[in-house]
Amino acid sequence: MTPGARAAVVRRRGGPFEFEDIRIDDPGPDEILVRVVGCGVCHTDIAARDGLLETIFPAVLGHEGAGVVEKVGPRVGRVRPGDGVVLSFGSCGRCAHCREGRPARCTTFDDINFGGRRADGTSPIQDAAGTPLSWFFGQSSFASHALTRERNAVPVDAAGDDELAVFAPLGCGVQAGAGTVLNELEPGPGDSFAVFGAGTVGLSALMAARLAGASPLIAVDVVSSRLETALELGATHAIDAREENVGERLAAIAAGLDYGVETTGRSSVIDQAIRSLGPRGSLSLLGVSAEGEDERVFPQTPGPRQQVFYSIAGDSNPQRFIPFLIRCHREGRFPFDRLIRQYPAAEINEAVADSISGVTIKPVLRFGV
Repeated sequence: MTPGARAAVVRRRGGPFEFEDIRIDDPGPDEILVRVVGCGVCHTDIAARDGLLETIFPAVLGHEGAGVVEKVGPRVGRVRPGDGVVLSFGSCGRCAHCREGRPARCTTFDDINFGGRRADGTSPIQDAAGTPLSWFFGQSSFASHALTRERNAVPVDAAGDDELAVFAPLGCGVQAGAGTVLNELEPGPGDSFAVFGAGTVGLSALMAARLAGASPLIAVDVVSSRLETALELGATHAIDAREENVGERLAAIAAGLDYGVETTGRSSVIDQAIRSLGPRGSLSLLGVSAEGEDERVFPQTPGPRQQVFYSIAGDSNPQRFIPFLIRCHREGRFPFDRLIRQYPAAEINEAVADSISGVTIKPVLRFGV
């Protein structure tokens, strides 16, 4: 057990995050215990809190953790106590996709990351009374400490806790946006590109498209501050969907998009994105939405040579892709830190509210400061 561990527990669907003392098992054979220094707040966490992902309650959410390894199980060989790590999604390591180096396509991805338990049905985390808590993404990193599998952990070279905390969002949101561009869409120089939704995922996709040389680079959103950030990060055009006709503006800029990334999950925005594609255009869908039925429309059917697909984690291999993004960041070519605002962990509910409202693009909770 880990003495003094605390976590933000959600007791019911839509309930608040409340910090409690928790119990954490000692690491199993392929598990590690991590002292968390920072954890990004992702919209997937919010969707899970609100029951959109069939969450088992009570739960400890959080899946963009970063911290320092404290203990390791007997079969762990890639990390050791004292190593800095970024925590990402889990995968089995045994299926054909995992063996091919494509863990985001793991055949048991949903069970491992959303099932809330180990393979044997137990949870390694419990509340003070011994009640099992749902284990989210195999890490539950809205906590002072996280028990996770070695496969979830990406060793990183960080200058200290402050830099390590900045790396936390690479575990999901930043990786997903950048990965779907660089690993799946693969735009080239001069290809037109647009993001629909300029949050963490959308702006990470935009920065990745800039890395690839795509142009024009277009950001569509309804929050003016996010559109301003998009322009600062390399967008050539910003479209405020509240004030402008998105379809007309896109047609005037690109006359049929080559590539797009949709991050809102709203059917009306997906429809607009598909209608904006060129005859051979490709669109990645990355959003999770809680829209009401009165807002739902039936998106345009893609044309015969158009491609529209759902992306999972940007089809990334975190062990390779996260270090690549860190190198690009240190070279000044991928300034994802511009998206981050840090909050003391105790202010988790404020951080979530700011993420929902758009006040903050990527909240990162700081532990132990």
